Amino acid sequence: MINVFVFREAVASLFCLSKPMQTISRERKDKKKINMLKWLTLERIKQQCRIEPEFTDEDAILTEYGESAEETLLNYLNRSYEDIMSVYGRIPAPLRQASLMLVDTSYQYRSPVSTQNMSLVPYTFDLMVKPYMRLADKYETNKEIGNGCKNL
Repeated sequence: MINVFVFREAVASLFCLSKPMQTISRERKDKKKINMLKWLTLERIKQQCRIEPEFTDEDAILTEYGESAEETLLNYLNRSYEDIMSVYGRIPAPLRQASLMLVDTSYQYRSPVSTQNMSLVPYTFDLMVKPYMRLADKYETNKEIGNGCKNL
């Protein structure tokens, strides 16, 4: 199989395009994935999933699972990362553990439904996360209460 970058360089030199190597290196830099994990680390995810630190074949998918778990948890809580940090000063341990549980479940099953455990949300996850859940936005609640009082 021919290397794409070597092929592009050969085509660029054939057509006398200037500086083909700069274009190629810019494309390589743009394709690098930036780690967007907020509170999980790849090292901690590997510990949770019982993966040896030297095994790097699945680092990209593990990072993606971590990002997805953090975002799913924030959506489930109806909170933002900044909101949690401003209230607690850090991510509470139950939320970190719940995120790791989501990552581990995604890694082990890799499909939406498992025939072994068919519940929407595992009880342990729900137990850890519920105390931190915002049921409604405080501004929406005040507005609804205000409108309800006027109608009485």
